[in-house]
Order: sequence, then C-alpha cells, then structure tokens
Amino acid sequence: MTTKIDKTGPVGTPSPAPENIKAIPVRHYGRWISAVVAIAVLAMLVYAFAKGDVNWAAIPDYFFDGEVLKGVRNTIWITILSMVLGVALGIVLAVMRLSKNPVTSSIAWGYIWFFRGTPVYVQLLVWFNLGLVFKYINIMPIYKDEWSDFMTPFLAALLGLGLNEAAYMAEICRAGIQSVDEGQTEAAQALGMSHAKTLRRVVLPQAMRVIVPPTGNEFINMLKTTSLVIAVQYWDLLQATSEVGQNSGATAEMLFLAAAWYLILTSVLSVGQYYLERYYARGTSRNLPTTPLQRIRVNLLSGSNRQGGVSA
Repeated sequence: MTTKIDKTGPVGTPSPAPENIKAIPVRHYGRWISAVVAIAVLAMLVYAFAKGDVNWAAIPDYFFDGEVLKGVRNTIWITILSMVLGVALGIVLAVMRLSKNPVTSSIAWGYIWFFRGTPVYVQLLVWFNLGLVFKYINIMPIYKDEWSDFMTPFLAALLGLGLNEAAYMAEICRAGIQSVDEGQTEAAQALGMSHAKTLRRVVLPQAMRVIVPPTGNEFINMLKTTSLVIAVQYWDLLQATSEVGQNSGATAEMLFLAAAWYLILTSVLSVGQYYLERYYARGTSRNLPTTPLQRIRVNLLSGSNRQGGVSA
C-alpha cells in the first residue's frame, strides 16, 4: 500500500502557514534633504523680513482704513465689469473668427492681433489720451460732450482692460467651440435648428468644460492687472495704498498691505474657480474630485475609526 505525497507532506496533514512578507519602504533621502533646505531658506527669509527696517505694526492699523476699503471695492468692481465685457465680446469675436465670411473672419483676426500684440499699460494710456485726436464725442441724437469729460478714469480703465481681455477670451472661446464634435452641429441642423440656436443650445453648453478653467485663470489675472489702472488715475487698491503710504510715511508697509489684500481676493476667486470647474466636470468624470470640506470629513471619520479600533 502506497501513500500519496504532495509538496507539503502526506495527504491529510495541514500545510504550513505562509510566512508574512515584510515590506521595506524605499527611503527617499533626497526628499528629506530638499525639505530641510526649503524650510531653512524660508526661515532665513522670515528672519530677514522680521529684522528689516519695516514698521509691521502699521499694516494692521491701516488694513481696514476707509480709503483702502474703497480701493478694494473699486478693484473688485472694475474686475467684474472688465471680465463681463471681455467674455461677451470674446464670444462674439470667436464666432466671427470661425465664420466662413472672409471679411468677418479678417476683422476678428485683426482685432485679436492688435490687442494681443500691444501691452495693456499702453492701451490704458492711449484711451486716456485720445482727447488729442478726438476733441469731442458726438452721437447726434444721444450724447455730445468734450472728450476729456467723456473719458473718465473709470471708463478708460474699463475699456483698456475689457477690450484687451476680449482678445484673449476670443481665443479661449474659439478653442472651446472647436473642441465640440462636428457631429453635434450636424445633428442639430438636421433637426431644423438655426445656426444661432445650435450655437446657443448645443455647442456652447458642451464647450463650457473647455472654456471655464482658463476663464477662471483670466479672472484671477484680471484682478491683478487692475493695478495698472493707476496710470489713468483710477482709484483702485494700489492707488489707495500708495496715497495712504505717502500721507502716513509708511510707503513700503502699504505695499505689503496691498499684496495681502490681493492674496486674499485671489484666494477667494481660486476657491470659486475650483467649485465651478467641478460643476462642469460632472458629465466627463465618473468620480468628481473631493472638495476641501469632504477631505476634512473623510480625515476626521478615518481618525475616529482608528481610535475606535485601538480602544476596542
């Protein structure tokens, strides 16, 4: 009589338990070294600024000054209006650029070429000094006035920023429109939709997924670009802090104050951009990126579960 033998021993005997694999993580010494260097450089910068000849106490004293807050409001206001003008005109220019009419397409191309090819600062100064060319503005049945009275600092800032932004938004919108499959347009036209209706109800809603992210970046960039309107004497955040700095003798300190306000405003806009991008990603991503609140909730729950497991 023979006994059947397998690799683990005679039949019926239990096989030995497999040994636990001990995983040894790879050590990334370069990461630790770079982290230490970065922290050291940051500490040196903080120390240098702390020991510098800067009256840091003046910054919180003027942070909510009336003139500074007026500058903040005007900065937000001119940013919103300039972006509204830029987006609206940019969509029109994008449609014109994609038109099969060579005249319409050429006009849009020339506009984009000119406004993208000249600095915003120069455009602001040109708008503010057009009174040298046009003495009067005469819209016969509506309005008539001298150019110097018509072109206020606010209007010069709005036109200089908004018309320049329209050139960039035109290219962003054109890229978004071209990202939509042509079959969508053909299907809409087969259903009897007009070109304008197809663009409004079929193409643009799908193109928003491509248009929104760079538009958010343009909005944040516009907020910072408004600092150039000091050239046309518009009372914005930089103008306000400069005036307060000259009157109080804390010129450098007020520049740091302006930087702090710009950081606050851009941070708020960045959060809004994140949620807007997440909204338009619903149809293209199965798992949407978690929001900061969701991350905090998951971390708290996982931490409480670990504590419960340890205590149990």
